[in-house]
Amino acid sequence: MIAATQVREELDKAASLVLTARRLLATGTMVDLSALEGKVRVICEQLAGMAREDGKTLVPAMEVLINDLDRLADAIHERVDPPPMPRPGAHAPSGGA
Repeated sequence: MIAATQVREELDKAASLVLTARRLLATGTMVDLSALEGKVRVICEQLAGMAREDGKTLVPAMEVLINDLDRLADAIHERVDPPPMPRPGAHAPSGGA
């Protein structure tokens, strides 16, 4: 049986990979996500082999990783498909009432 401490260590490693990927993207560097993909696969396999009660203790860490992965996905989408640039002479929409 897989220990929660082992999975927590893998979650921490995955979080570190996500942070590194986001930093690299911010500098315009292309990122190879294969290591992250493998790490997430291992985590999922480990979670599947855990007792339900043991897995429940990892929910907060899993939620943090999922949110980090969502932010990484957003950063990738912005890099691949950036928002349109405003046209010269176009005015920004006013938000005031």
